[in-house]
Amino acid sequence: MKKLKPPQWTLGDVGSQEGKTFLVTGSNTGIGFATAKLLAAKGANVILACRNREKGEKALARLRAEVPTTQFSLIQVDLASLASIHQAAETITAQYARLDALINNAGIMPSGLERTPDGFESNFGVNALGPFAFTGLLLPLLQRVPDSRVVWVSSLVHWIGRIDFDNLNAEKRYANWSAYGQSKLADVMFAYEMQRRLARSGSTMLSIGVHPGTT
Repeated sequence: MKKLKPPQWTLGDVGSQEGKTFLVTGSNTGIGFATAKLLAAKGANVILACRNREKGEKALARLRAEVPTTQFSLIQVDLASLASIHQAAETITAQYARLDALINNAGIMPSGLERTPDGFESNFGVNALGPFAFTGLLLPLLQRVPDSRVVWVSSLVHWIGRIDFDNLNAEKRYANWSAYGQSKLADVMFAYEMQRRLARSGSTMLSIGVHPGTT
């Protein structure tokens, strides 16, 4: 029996995004930048949400040069800081009436035990708790749009993750990849639980977890 090959998806399969507004965290570099550029090329308005304003402004200038017909804007947000998250969400809510999609792309990789300004273990704080809080604060803007989306960029590393409730904040022990895996597993759990609740409420919004690949 002939083995069927999976369908090949390419960037060309992305349809028009005219009139839609997307917010992409961590969009000054890497797959966040590539995502913002593709959406803009398809006609979307794109909000770049970046931790470092200088790097964000450089990315903004580059995107405006490469996709000059699209509207871009920049918002500074540090997902390690709940204060920064609240401030950014307030600014976005004041400036925009709706969001078609929030792409929770920003994150960090293991680099030893560090803590956020609020005292959380940094992997869990930045990769999981920060996006969770940001999503909750922006939910009213997303709910105004039929078929809106929340995309959680997780990782296949979630397979090694375990939610260690007895050591959630790394106060007893710490290992780089265990902490990272736990944070990415939390993202998957957030995505699934949010989708479960959306479906139960009859909402047409979708909550989606994705693996970016070794890009």
